[in-house]
Amino acid sequence: MSFEGTVALVTGGAGGLGAATVRRLHAAGAAVVIADLADDKAKLLADELGERAVYVRTDVLDEDSVAAAITAAGELGTLRYSVIAHGGFGVLEKVVNRDGSPHTLKGFTDTIALYLTGTFNVLRLVAAKIATQELDERDERGAIVMTSSIAGYEGQIGQSAYSAAKGAVIGLTLTGARDLSATKIRVNSIAPGTMHTPIMELIGEEGLAKFAATVPFPKRLGKPDEYAFLAQHLLENPYINGEVIRIDGGQRFQPK
Repeated sequence: MSFEGTVALVTGGAGGLGAATVRRLHAAGAAVVIADLADDKAKLLADELGERAVYVRTDVLDEDSVAAAITAAGELGTLRYSVIAHGGFGVLEKVVNRDGSPHTLKGFTDTIALYLTGTFNVLRLVAAKIATQELDERDERGAIVMTSSIAGYEGQIGQSAYSAAKGAVIGLTLTGARDLSATKIRVNSIAPGTMHTPIMELIGEEGLAKFAATVPFPKRLGKPDEYAFLAQHLLENPYINGEVIRIDGGQRFQPK
């Protein structure tokens, strides 16, 4: 298939996984909307790519903000694709912490809001736009890729909020695909393991080596472009729908 004449909207488009996806889809011929809140990094990426790439400051939890990104996509061409790859923060708390205090409710609800509600907000608004497009040569209107995590299957100690959010994205995948089947839009999700994104650099070489040791093969962290490669395939392959695909080198999280 060809991405020529189509537009892809990527949330978290200036981050590790998102930026790799933006670069790959742009190289494949798509116009891209870099939807993010990281002004400096996003502007640099848009300038680097030049034609067919625009940055739109986007808060995934704000309907008007996402709508503005969708409008910008429409100005570039036909919006058919979206990769929902935004990140942000995480809380490391047990349901009951070592000092006897309960998990903060705000920490839980903020995490659910970002990773689940924000994902659903983009899914529903982008899908509504894609549903208005003409059918393409493959008799579909477009495709959407969401991002879960292997923590959605085997969350570690202290990851209750994050695991709940990412597990919910797993649950949303098949239901979303079924909901959107009448519109001829496909929905899939990627569940990454430990990826070598810029934020992971903060743990240092020793920490990176410990994570790599838990991966059966290849014994290293995943590369952002490997996530992007899979995202592109899920957008391209017309018979993959409602699936959550792990990309983790066979890694399975242990309790801690």
